[in-house]
Amino acid sequence: MPLSRRTVVALVLASAVGVLAFGWPLLVGAGAPLAGTDAPLVLALVLAGVLAVLFVGLGAGDLDVKAVAVLGLLAAVGAVLRPLAAGTAGVETVFFLLVLAGRVFGPGFGFVLGAITLFASALLTGGVGPWLPFQMLGAAWVGLGAGLLPRRPRGAAELALLAGYAVGAALAFGLAMNLSFWPFQLGLGTQLSFVAGDAVAANLHRFLLFTLTTSLAWDLGRAVTTALGVLLLGRPVLATLRRAAARAAFAPAARG
Repeated sequence: MPLSRRTVVALVLASAVGVLAFGWPLLVGAGAPLAGTDAPLVLALVLAGVLAVLFVGLGAGDLDVKAVAVLGLLAAVGAVLRPLAAGTAGVETVFFLLVLAGRVFGPGFGFVLGAITLFASALLTGGVGPWLPFQMLGAAWVGLGAGLLPRRPRGAAELALLAGYAVGAALAFGLAMNLSFWPFQLGLGTQLSFVAGDAVAANLHRFLLFTLTTSLAWDLGRAVTTALGVLLLGRPVLATLRRAAARAAFAPAARG
């Protein structure tokens, strides 16, 4: 699906707000009070950003009612798939779908699909909490990145590209989730603690050590299972999604 200039602007703005939501503690001064209670505000901003991308896409003709119907169907499928593993040992059963759908339908579709899928899954399983808006943003970026990959490779080369992306995206998702709570969770004085007002590079060094020692195994589980999902199911799922897109004849609406 093509992207108009207005949709690109909406995606950039929504992503910029997301980066600030994750990284603002790195910018505070020494002694600044921190409180990990900004989740409701972040959730409101995430939902506003997703709706902005969706409505701008509709208004600009990048999406039509058939695309919205496919979006709802895939979000429902993803919401059902995700609880199957319940994150056990880092296994995630939905990320491969976000990668493949973003690949077929493009970055705008992938961004909205990732956020809505995680939101629907949380409502379905009762997994609503302060982590939800950050999970929505992370999943949205997974779908967005898949849509931005080079369009040329097909066949085995395409599956290899998508599997490699799946590994990187899954590890990046784990990093983002850790960053969403790390400044607020560890007590002061440890070698892995966030230090308000310290140099960004120093805090990021401690953050990487924290990730390596606490969650790398889980992140690798997510990366491996997502890549395997792409390699094992990628060919038939891509064919199905492309066939659906061709039959629905997705195209930008006439601009008058």
